[in-house]
Amino acid sequence: MVLPRFKQFVFWGLLVFLLAACGSTPQAISGQLKVVATTTIVGDVVHTVAGQSIELTVLLPPGADPHNYEPSPQDLAKIADADLIVLNGAGLEEVLEPLIENAGGSGRVIHLSEGITLLEGSIGHDEETPENTQTHTQGDPHVWTDPNNILSWVDYLEGTLSELNSTQAELYKASADQYRAELKELDEWIHVQVDQIPLENRKLVTDHVEFTYFAERYGFTLAGAVIPNYSTTADTSAQELAALEDTIRSLGVQAIFVGNTTNPDLAQRVANDTGVQLVPLLTGSLTELGGGAETYLEYIRYNVNAIVQALK
Repeated sequence: MVLPRFKQFVFWGLLVFLLAACGSTPQAISGQLKVVATTTIVGDVVHTVAGQSIELTVLLPPGADPHNYEPSPQDLAKIADADLIVLNGAGLEEVLEPLIENAGGSGRVIHLSEGITLLEGSIGHDEETPENTQTHTQGDPHVWTDPNNILSWVDYLEGTLSELNSTQAELYKASADQYRAELKELDEWIHVQVDQIPLENRKLVTDHVEFTYFAERYGFTLAGAVIPNYSTTADTSAQELAALEDTIRSLGVQAIFVGNTTNPDLAQRVANDTGVQLVPLLTGSLTELGGGAETYLEYIRYNVNAIVQALK
């Protein structure tokens, strides 16, 4: 049956409206991109550049280890619904990456460390020992321990966010410019603080290999690690622990630094055996609210202060 002209107009008008509504993205409706970040550190950098222009979800809670975190069904739903998923990359989120790829979403996935030259930690491992096979074949994924690498993150984020939401490009540029200035000031501050440590004391022993970029930038030697691997999920042998204790004694190492996302039991055993102090640091995560390191800038200052106090 042919509809009267007025009813035809109403019918097609409603149809066009419904089709347009079905095809609209969250960005078009609310003006906000839905962004998922993996770690609290990644999330803070994203938030600093994007501010309130995005709806941000951070998958890992404070204190979680990014090497072995497994997302919940709710996390996977947020990933599937996101416009942008932001990872550290370089193999850090080794458990998360395949799950993100298979989540079924259409959002863009970026690895912030893409484009950064990855360094090999000077602490080796026995390649013939299967349990110590290096999982991060490209190099050390802990790029954020040098603030200069965050400058690269900021550039990447500014460009990506501006492509996805060009109406906020000026905001992203202004925020990124301000953050770049703060990161450069932070780098200068670190150099001043490290100058308080005698050269012969600038030796780092850590729970696993994670301060490669910090050591390279600020003149430290990576003397050893309780787990001689980039991942906390790797094993360490009794022979490796004994060798580490010999190194600590022979080099006069003053402290073992243990991160907030790592079980400290093995490190405590080495500290007890060698008589050196065990110093807590923040490694893969920021602190909870009120913890003193709720932002990346505070996180770096916390660690530098702890290292300087332990070694000067």
